[in-house]
Amino acid sequence: MQLLPGPVRRFAAWCAVILLASGVVYVAIRLCVEFRTAVTPALLALLGTALLRPLHARLVKAHVQRSLAAGLTCAAVLAVVGGAVYIVVSALVETGDQIVTSLRDAARGIADHFGAAGSSLDDVASNARELLGKFGGTAASGVVTGISVVGEMMAMAVLALLLVFFFLRDSDRAVTTVRALAPRGAADTVEAMARRAFGAVEGFMRGTTLIALIDALCITVGLLVLRVPGAVGLGALVFVGAYVPYLGAFLSGAVAVLVALADRGFVIALWALGVVLAVQVLEGHVLQPMIQSRTVQMHPAVVLLALTAGASVAGILGMLLAVPLTAAAFGIVHELQRRYGASAAASGPASGPDAGPAPSTGAAGS
Repeated sequence: MQLLPGPVRRFAAWCAVILLASGVVYVAIRLCVEFRTAVTPALLALLGTALLRPLHARLVKAHVQRSLAAGLTCAAVLAVVGGAVYIVVSALVETGDQIVTSLRDAARGIADHFGAAGSSLDDVASNARELLGKFGGTAASGVVTGISVVGEMMAMAVLALLLVFFFLRDSDRAVTTVRALAPRGAADTVEAMARRAFGAVEGFMRGTTLIALIDALCITVGLLVLRVPGAVGLGALVFVGAYVPYLGAFLSGAVAVLVALADRGFVIALWALGVVLAVQVLEGHVLQPMIQSRTVQMHPAVVLLALTAGASVAGILGMLLAVPLTAAAFGIVHELQRRYGASAAASGPASGPDAGPAPSTGAAGS
């Protein structure tokens, strides 16, 4: 005898499933955080593989041996990234003094404009010198900590590059490995889910890279025309920030406008703001619908929630990984809906209104 009505039992069952799934996800996240030095390079390597696989496939089609093609692809990545870092660093070194001087002049202008209220800037500067002298030892320990963090990041970058090499070289064995690890009788479903998830990540990486390149080129050209110092470095910042949807573009564009305000004045800053807004409108109304909507179909609210969750778990790195991982999860959900939704629709007419109510066993026996 059932003590609870049917709706209550179904509600309790769904609560149990949600609690169990939440517990599994929480344990998985905690394990990833604990083993982040191994998990982070693996995730970055998957993103890099999704982005570089077309280049590797073209080399293989050109009858280049798979290991050599993977090595050439990684070498091309090193050349591009190294060249970009060199351009950014050289641009910042050449224009760094000019930017600092412009910001200082802007601060003095604000102090002169606000009079006595703005004179407190000098007090802030003197207090900052006292704080630097008082906490010199803390700063030194912070430098040591920063060096260790940089060393850890370099080690993870090298490991990620090596993993990209192995992922590209052995990509032809991925399907066989997935099918071997799948439970018995579910190999086709697991393979379809894996293909859908990787396709979503691949589409996100390709689309985001193309959009980031167009944004960076347009903003760099605009800043060069306006003669804003550090235009190349600011354009590179826009390119990197584009991998964090919405928030990255906003922050990198705000930095460009502030630099223009500090160096070129209010009118040029307005023109720089116009350039940034025009590029954002181009991205939101032309580039995103044409490039991203075909591969990654997520509502902006879902993207913002994913960014917030990623930032709370792993900071900037979490924000970088949140959207592609969410895209992969959505790909898996869509594949499951397609498979099981189609099977449910196929079995629906047998018990639909045309078939009439199902007879009971007693009626059948009589």
